Amino acid sequence: MNFISTRALAQVVLMSRELDRAEGELRAFIDRMSEDEQAELVAIMWIGRGTFDADEFAEAFDTALREASTPTADYLIGTPHASDHIETGMDLLGMSAVEAEDALM
Repeated sequence: MNFISTRALAQVVLMSRELDRAEGELRAFIDRMSEDEQAELVAIMWIGRGTFDADEFAEAFDTALREASTPTADYLIGTPHASDHIETGMDLLGMSAVEAEDALM
């Protein structure tokens, strides 16, 4: 991973949990990300969901770039438990989701 920060991932997780009040903010936040950051976000979610293993991050990232056909915000918001999957993916990749989330609160 080279593009998205742990802080940005934590912000997505926190806003995803508050969709009733933060959906617009979440959409805007994701839309402002670069294409590479969005692909990393999706790849991390896929790893947390079990679609890819942590050691397959490069493949997940390439697949996310190649297969992007819907806006990333729409895709993530429409994915059940996306925030949990992102958090799990972060943990599997050695990033502390809890520490990053605590720093934002």
